[in-house]
Amino acid sequence: MKKQIVVIGLGRLGESLAITLAGIGHEVLALDEDEANVQKIAGSVTHAAQVDATNEMALRELGIGNFDVGVVSVPDIETSVLTTILLKKLGVRYLIARAVNELHETILKKIGADKVVSPEREMGTGMAYVLTLGDVIDYIPVTTGYGVVKMSAPDFFVGKSLADLGFGRHGQREVIVLLMQRKQEILVNPASAEKIDAKDELVVAGNWDKLEDLFAQVQREKEQSRPPSTREV
Repeated sequence: MKKQIVVIGLGRLGESLAITLAGIGHEVLALDEDEANVQKIAGSVTHAAQVDATNEMALRELGIGNFDVGVVSVPDIETSVLTTILLKKLGVRYLIARAVNELHETILKKIGADKVVSPEREMGTGMAYVLTLGDVIDYIPVTTGYGVVKMSAPDFFVGKSLADLGFGRHGQREVIVLLMQRKQEILVNPASAEKIDAKDELVVAGNWDKLEDLFAQVQREKEQSRPPSTREV
């Protein structure tokens, strides 16, 4: 459903978010104090304007209270807090705010942000898991000790079914395959009999310990497939 969304703060995160939202059909108003940022994005969103987001009158004149969603992506904590308060006061229906640290996150929640995101912290967490597991394209922590991993199918998966490899709710791995990508085709919740092709990518979910077990096996299989002279001692 098409929504009216205002994005305030056009740094890398805000710019990317505004352009993506407009690209999928939403009506997007992009605001920033920096005229250069506004000019850069103007042709990619519905409307863009240079404005001080802590100026209540300026926000009223833009009709901010009629928007379905507000996104505050301002790195300065004071500006972020004041802008969040104003958007709530003016009646924005759902408010998402970016936090730069835990204290900032706590304040934003206290003053009424419906959702607070910490992209730098989340990116760092995901990167830590990627580096720890190896052979992982991406990792999304869902809750403590549980996550979702995107991985390329290793060679020893090829030609075997998901059931053969122990995937599924009742499989020996206790890891489930949420979807498979095969070239341009996406298989959602693939059947246990689905066989894996070379270059398939899998999105799997499970407990951190079980994911570690999976990738430990991947590493062992890769090591065993190497010529003896190249194996690690």
